[in-house]
Amino acid sequence: MRTGKARSNIRHFLKTMQFEESIALGERLLEHALAAAGADHVQADEAAWERLLRESGIRSRQEVFADIGLGKRLPAVVARRLLRSAEREDTKGAARASGSVVIRGTEGMAVQLASCCRPIPGDAIVGSIKKGQGLVVHLPDCRAVERSRRNEPEQWIDVEWGDRSAPRTFQAALRVMVSNERGVLAKVASAIADAGSNIASITMEDEHSIHATMQFVVEVGDRRHLARVVRALRRLPEVGKLTRGRDG
Repeated sequence: MRTGKARSNIRHFLKTMQFEESIALGERLLEHALAAAGADHVQADEAAWERLLRESGIRSRQEVFADIGLGKRLPAVVARRLLRSAEREDTKGAARASGSVVIRGTEGMAVQLASCCRPIPGDAIVGSIKKGQGLVVHLPDCRAVERSRRNEPEQWIDVEWGDRSAPRTFQAALRVMVSNERGVLAKVASAIADAGSNIASITMEDEHSIHATMQFVVEVGDRRHLARVVRALRRLPEVGKLTRGRDG
């Protein structure tokens, strides 16, 4: 019984944390959408919000923000409804560039860094608003991005990295072709450690041929840190081709 109660408490905590993080993300996404429509947060006045909540059957703005952050509502659609409710038809069709949504990578569950391409600070990035997942961040050349942008272009927004007040590590994938000889894994692992990085996972391909391909997931602080890891690996005579890993 105690174990069941503990699991229930953990689920409640995670759900509450995700809800709070989604509110913060959703508010930022809505402000971005309002700015893109030529408006700002002030123009979505109290009357417009009251009308939107009444027509949608939602109790609070926080629920709207959370729905946007979780991908249940498109921010552009909510922005248009607010502007129409506020009788701001003069802004219709007056969209303009308003910059990107800024992320720091510390938002928690409301922002997902896609495991297919593993973006890290310093990379160019794009974001997709996925229902139930919030904002999913990819590298622009990710294959998943190419497919989805053709089929669901309205789901995609420009995203960029902001300043990070709290340090954290991010996972990046590396594919390393090496000479398949005794002790090579230990040498590669040592070089990664000497560059100040940890190995989160490793898989090997063609391990019975002359060359082997190692797929590493390493923990780094940003793109510059990853570059130090790459330079350390390239110094090894056993290392041949080295590329940033991509799934799919």
